[in-house]
Amino acid sequence: MSKIDKLQARVTSSVSVLSISQATTATFTDLYFQHTFLFFIQVGSKKVLCPINGELIGHAEDVMIFPPGSMVTMENRPVLGDDYRATGVCFPRHMIETVFSNRKSKSESAGIQILPASTGESCQILNTIQATLDDTAIPEPIRQHRLLEPLIWLKYNDIHLSPHEEEKPLSKVRRLIETDLSHPWRSSEVANHFAISEATMRRWLTKSGQGFSKILQNTRLEHGLSLLQSTDMPISEIAFDCGFKTPSHFSDSFKKRFGIKPSEIRKVED
Repeated sequence: MSKIDKLQARVTSSVSVLSISQATTATFTDLYFQHTFLFFIQVGSKKVLCPINGELIGHAEDVMIFPPGSMVTMENRPVLGDDYRATGVCFPRHMIETVFSNRKSKSESAGIQILPASTGESCQILNTIQATLDDTAIPEPIRQHRLLEPLIWLKYNDIHLSPHEEEKPLSKVRRLIETDLSHPWRSSEVANHFAISEATMRRWLTKSGQGFSKILQNTRLEHGLSLLQSTDMPISEIAFDCGFKTPSHFSDSFKKRFGIKPSEIRKVED
């Protein structure tokens, strides 16, 4: 089975979908979302601390919309006797540009937004995405066109997304690391990739509030969190996939970062 199969994600050149589950309430600080990401909450609730909109809480059948470049603190809350469950949908920049190209300000950001269950449209939007991705008979140009429909629905419901989000150094470095998380990345190698000196890269990353080592560690741990929530891959395999030399190193680093063991993401510990 390929790594993509294990991710259990349906991926085209434009949109990816992940089934997310979590057994234990946990708070995740400084999570970074590189692309526009939609959480269709199915069971439980999600609390988010947004730098722009403050505290937001999404409930079952709500859709929470994260713009690209978001860094948030997030808490997933299961309900008694059941896991927290949601479907995550990631949209690339070029699709956001197609639908929201009339945004006026390049610096304008609406922060995290919620399409409430009361609109009655979350299931329809998600069903459109899943049906389009599942239908292998649809020619790719038609598929791409149909996948714009959910974004048009969001725009119709006064959801605002900026197609002009400036790509920050943090995003560029994380995207490079994500090309091979198991690679032993060094700051000198990354600086060389961007044709700058290490000193320039340190200054380059200053605005993000994170040095290279922290960016590398966070990128690996956040990918591990995603795999724990959306696949049944063994934790030991996730550890190596994310670039940790041993499962215990991954487990210790994960608990230090998130305050919870990796195993507790999937089941409540006795």
